[in-house]
Amino acid sequence: MKTDRISAVYLLAFLSLFFVECRQTSNNPGAQSSKSLTKVAPVSITRVAGPVVPKADSSPVAIMARKQVPILCYHQIREFRPKDSERAKDYIVPPGKFADQMKLLADSGFTTILPDQLMEYLKYGVPIPDKSVMIQFDDADLSQYEVAKPILDKYGFKACYFIMTVVLNKPGYMKKEHVKQLSDEGNIIGSHTWDHMNVKKMEEKDWAIQVEKPSRQLSEITGKPIEYFAYPFGLWNEDVARELEDHGFKAAFQLSAKRDSAQPLYTIRRVIIPGQWDAERMYRFMKGSFN
Repeated sequence: MKTDRISAVYLLAFLSLFFVECRQTSNNPGAQSSKSLTKVAPVSITRVAGPVVPKADSSPVAIMARKQVPILCYHQIREFRPKDSERAKDYIVPPGKFADQMKLLADSGFTTILPDQLMEYLKYGVPIPDKSVMIQFDDADLSQYEVAKPILDKYGFKACYFIMTVVLNKPGYMKKEHVKQLSDEGNIIGSHTWDHMNVKKMEEKDWAIQVEKPSRQLSEITGKPIEYFAYPFGLWNEDVARELEDHGFKAAFQLSAKRDSAQPLYTIRRVIIPGQWDAERMYRFMKGSFN
């Protein structure tokens, strides 16, 4: 009997110790011995990407389908002279008429945009103001800086200046510091060849003189790449358009001819505003031409 009682006591003590240890282990998993732990492989988390946003269609067909932005092209802003022919007056706008045209645009709620904005809109459909317009000047006539610029500044308008580099620093034309200032103030400087050569007549040897050298010179003046081109006389052909693209230009501007459906970015339309027109006629023509 004594032996049985001792055995019972030992059994009771063993069971008590076992119960206490089980309780401690369940309440404190860290108390388990390292030998009893099973290593679990790290869970691989797969990141789920957000919704896929379809890339905007930048094909020529899509570009042609987007509404054209009105682009107004000017050359000389000065009073008529007795020797000016009627043909010459198409390229000469008296300062008062130019001021009236810019005032009408401003009063009508138009905002000037620049070529980079135009490219984002045409290529990717990036929104631009509903009443957007672009102002451009060809040839680097001094009146563009001395007469037109103060009028544009009055309304907060910016413009694009296509420079014919052969005339820089010559009487009646812009100086290099004028071009630099225009660029520094947020306007765009583009190429208009060296001496206004008809690009349809250019041979391979002419590209270095008429396109490459002027681009380098203008880039040195502005400290910025020259990415836009305006065709002298508005004349172009498919070969020249492709060559301009190969030379790194983002776009090229012609005049009012039909755009090329295969190369719409290198045949962007713009219109010359004749000096005989008043602001109202300019406005009607602009709206009708760029429907």
